[in-house]
Amino acid sequence: MNSTGTSTVEGIDEPSTTDWLEANVGLKPPVTFALVPGGRSNLTFRVTDSGGEDVILRRPPTSHVLPTAHDMQREHRIISALGPTPVPVPRALALCLDAGVTGAPFYVMEFVRGHVLRDPVTAAATLDERGRRHASESLADVLADLHDVDVDAAGIGDLGRREGYLKRQLQRWHGQFDQSQLEDAERVRLIDDVYERLAGSVPEQAETTIVHGDYRLDNTMLADDGSVAAVLDWEICTLGDPLADLGVLMVYWAEPDDEMTPLGSAPTTAGGFASRAEMRERYGERSGRDVSELEYYVAFGYWKLACILQGVRARYHGGAAAGDRTGVDLFGTQVTTLAASAAEAADAAGLPS
Repeated sequence: MNSTGTSTVEGIDEPSTTDWLEANVGLKPPVTFALVPGGRSNLTFRVTDSGGEDVILRRPPTSHVLPTAHDMQREHRIISALGPTPVPVPRALALCLDAGVTGAPFYVMEFVRGHVLRDPVTAAATLDERGRRHASESLADVLADLHDVDVDAAGIGDLGRREGYLKRQLQRWHGQFDQSQLEDAERVRLIDDVYERLAGSVPEQAETTIVHGDYRLDNTMLADDGSVAAVLDWEICTLGDPLADLGVLMVYWAEPDDEMTPLGSAPTTAGGFASRAEMRERYGERSGRDVSELEYYVAFGYWKLACILQGVRARYHGGAAAGDRTGVDLFGTQVTTLAASAAEAADAAGLPS
């Protein structure tokens, strides 16, 4: 906040948000707001009060919000429900549905101290090889724990429809891709072709569990020993097929010798992390699920990530403020590369062309 009492942080009305935080969370003004880097969708701010207490505030993007996305009440509900379970999540502190406070609904959660590994340099500097191996195993184990949560007992059995998850997901992301068009007919053709292949070969959904939707190493906070201290970013969580989470994790889980990483850099290329095959086996053993037909879910994961990144790209192109703008110029190429990887994975899964 500047000397006139007006906001200097994009996405935050500092005077009114400070008043709300004082009344509802107990923070002591003045408070400072710092955007947490790395976010491409909902905006995450570290809020620090005059006594040094930290909390996290989450709100939607400031413009170009896609339908059905960025639901703060839903995120708050999910982490509140998971709090008593074995799945580590930040403690939910407060929810504000009054858009007049800072321009959109938002929620506040506990600040969990630890490490977010976004690239191989940070991974190597933060954890030794033993720690990286432990982080791998902890990530697989926590995913199995998440999929073991009794959704009815947790109070979120109505979070989404239980059946037909993949079919709905394909329709949702293809529809949002269509709403996020900028240019490049070849990119559109790739997305459309893989969509038809995936939609024509949807595997039977054997069970319904919580699905995080974007489960990966850098969507977790790690303790000093590599254990998962908190799972973050519940924006697209719903109920559905648990193998979809494992497929997405395999997409992000790059190995040191890989020529391509999904987003240009991956912490798991630092070495010392488990291989994709080991992660798959660890999850299968811990969860008791058959992962022998995972290739379809990997193809779906590449395709979904391409659609999501196209939406982020369109949002920036439309003037969305306050998010991480680094590498935006590369998004178009990354969308095309992800779509091509989805096609290759569909080939590996034996999906008809």
